[in-house]
Amino acid sequence: MSASTEKKKRSAAVQAGTDKKSAAARLEAEKQAKSRRNWTIGSVICVVLVAAILILNSGVLYKTTAVQVGDTKYTAAELSYSYASRYQSFVNQYGSYASIFGLDTSKGLADLENQECGIGQEGQSWKDYFMEEAKEQLLQVTALCSYAAQNGITLSDEELAELDESIDQMAAAAEAYGYKNVNSFFAANYGAGVNAKVVRSVNQRTALAAKAAQTYQDSIQYTDEELEEHYQSLEGAADVFEYLSYTVNVEKVETTDADGNTSSEATDETREAAKTAAKDIELAFRSDRELADDAYEAKLDAAILQITGVEESCTHNTGVSGASLGYPAEFLMDSARKTGDTAVVENATGTGYVVVVFLGRDDNHYNTVSARHILVSVEADENGEYTDSAKAAAKMKMDMIFEDWMAGEQTEERFAELAATYSDDGGSVNNGGLYEGIYKNQMVEEFNNFCFADGRKPGDVSVVYGQSSNYEGWHLVYFVGEGELYSNMIARSDLVNEVVSTWSQELFGAYDAVITGGARYAGK
Repeated sequence: MSASTEKKKRSAAVQAGTDKKSAAARLEAEKQAKSRRNWTIGSVICVVLVAAILILNSGVLYKTTAVQVGDTKYTAAELSYSYASRYQSFVNQYGSYASIFGLDTSKGLADLENQECGIGQEGQSWKDYFMEEAKEQLLQVTALCSYAAQNGITLSDEELAELDESIDQMAAAAEAYGYKNVNSFFAANYGAGVNAKVVRSVNQRTALAAKAAQTYQDSIQYTDEELEEHYQSLEGAADVFEYLSYTVNVEKVETTDADGNTSSEATDETREAAKTAAKDIELAFRSDRELADDAYEAKLDAAILQITGVEESCTHNTGVSGASLGYPAEFLMDSARKTGDTAVVENATGTGYVVVVFLGRDDNHYNTVSARHILVSVEADENGEYTDSAKAAAKMKMDMIFEDWMAGEQTEERFAELAATYSDDGGSVNNGGLYEGIYKNQMVEEFNNFCFADGRKPGDVSVVYGQSSNYEGWHLVYFVGEGELYSNMIARSDLVNEVVSTWSQELFGAYDAVITGGARYAGK
């Protein structure tokens, strides 16, 4: 190849970019271009991630609309607060029994979407369940707030101040538990994006909704005649019964069929034997003249021993409503029934015959009472026991309170002040220890006996010891006076509930709660 030909080829290669020098340059340029592209893409991704973090930290996403009810919009944070509140309310109501419904509370809100709800729709998670509850709550609050606006119902300055005070109390609790601030406390317990402003806003609307509902309910009025007519229409369902019962069970006989299979069944003979034994016990009870007529329980126990040869006790049933009587209802609710009347009736399952002794029926036509009290609780030890020394310590404190009471002006106002200072009863300490509309057997036995003693007068005071399954302690009780007929209270409650139920269904039915895009950020 001639020199000129070689020169021409090199020149053509340079122009085409295929010579070694040009090729190397091109590869380096492409490499740099690729590097610039990768850097640009990485920079964009980084910027997006930083922006997302900034948005999350700023709470912007939690301010997006998550639920809309009519013209009212609720943010993801507001939905989260309602959602967590519904969960906490359920847990507070059922406590350790929540596990019966398949709810594991050990992880709080974190694991709810992975737990199947035992009381909801098939396949529904607990997160879905509480979200539905929260959505329904927001719908009802919206409807009631709208009703309030239409009827001039507003929160008073005192009510608004109480809302502010509740936020202040939560702030103090947050500090006590080591949170950075109250907003950190709310976010940790109710979900990301929930802060004091969100809680205050939701609680204010909820308080207004509750006031609207109460205002409507209070507007429903009935005369005493209307209340009595309604109570009588209940036909004893609200009356309270006291009676004794003892069941003679029907014996089952084991049989074997031709294939060798065994089974146990009652026979006509064993049924008749049980019925006869129950009749004999009833007869022995009626024939016993050795015990006083009012010793019915001891008399029936003696009759059981006489006929069966076994020392067993009958059941003393008290405070049973007519609606809950079951199998002995026809006998017990007979208007001609007198104390000591007896009958033998078959039980609801057909597995036995029951000796029933009527002791009494209360038609609730008595006056309720109001009373104030100061409770000094006995402190339980580490085993949950109330020792004699703990009881003595509580009694010593009660004696001191009683001496303070006797040393000063013995008025209801002063008693209320002492209750606010000393009482251990969280349910009444904030209103001076006052309980109104107390009905029979609502309180522990000793408290009840003081309130409903014959001749009780306003201003009467006594120290009584009370105990139940969850406390023991001393009560200083101040009798305020009598209230309305308990039968009227029952009738009014029944009538009002029916009216309010119809009203609320119509009110809530006019609204729809629509889930929007922001709901994806709720419950986090």
